[in-house]
Amino acid sequence: MTRREFIMLFGGAAAAVWPLAARAQRAGKLPTIGFLGPSSPAAVGPWVAAFVQRLGELGWVEGRNVVIEYGWAEGHADRISEIAAAFADRKVDVIVTHGNVAVGAIKRATSEIPIVFASANDPVGGGLVNSLARPGGNGTGLSLQQTGTGSKRLALLHEIAPSLRRLAIMANAGNSGSVLEMRDVETAGRTLGLEVAPVEIRRAEDIVPAFGVIEGRADALYVSGDALLNALLLRPQSDINAFVARTKLPTMFNQSAMVKAGGLMSYGPSFPALFRRAAELVDKILHGAKPADIPVEQPTKFELVINLKTAKALSLAVPQSLLVAADEVIE
Repeated sequence: MTRREFIMLFGGAAAAVWPLAARAQRAGKLPTIGFLGPSSPAAVGPWVAAFVQRLGELGWVEGRNVVIEYGWAEGHADRISEIAAAFADRKVDVIVTHGNVAVGAIKRATSEIPIVFASANDPVGGGLVNSLARPGGNGTGLSLQQTGTGSKRLALLHEIAPSLRRLAIMANAGNSGSVLEMRDVETAGRTLGLEVAPVEIRRAEDIVPAFGVIEGRADALYVSGDALLNALLLRPQSDINAFVARTKLPTMFNQSAMVKAGGLMSYGPSFPALFRRAAELVDKILHGAKPADIPVEQPTKFELVINLKTAKALSLAVPQSLLVAADEVIE
């Protein structure tokens, strides 16, 4: 299989229309954006829609004066590397993605094509950029690394589950930012007097066994934010909804998609807002700016989402203060 065929095969519905439209567009040498999705179109559809909408507002209309080629890894790290290499081979004008694993794969594939990441954990510590103010290299974007965010999530989880004594923390061991968050939450957990058990994930096959390790040995589950891990948890084979229902474990995530899938709560940045901002950075690059000169930004809007249906199933009484503070309550 060629790399071009790989993108077409795993591109989902968005990429399925690529052959007819894009070949003619490329003939006119329109700017081309390669969109590398670590998960699937279904998982991040609203984020992609926000990205494309903002591009349109800035004058970049897909199919008219810009081409967007989509590559979806469906939660597989090896596919991320294949798609990154394919985009590098095709010499697209800019590559957009999210998550440290995907950014790292693109940087290994090319040191020349500009990269815009809509989200990344600790991009400096993860070696993705030299500094937030002066990224250097060929990448820039938005950092999710916020001092105290992990402890804030844990505090919210503890507020809704005050009897919590044993905490499992799941993280992608291949993402330095997620591992750093896991360590921060471990420290915060021990400060609260909790017994903390880290659970590291490295590949899709680790998810179900990890559930087995956690079941019966924890009172709650904290999932360290990571694009690849979230994609794996959203796969039907993982069935996070069934796991929560069976174990009665309160769960904390960094994005609302996991809560809508059956998790208890999430606290994190507005991902549609991040992708809108990513579109603005792409606009700058397509107008000639260099990623090395565009500072990495941090999100300013955070959202609390609570699944009240899950809370009731877990026999948890959600404090009124949290319901009032929540940006969205799923009933």
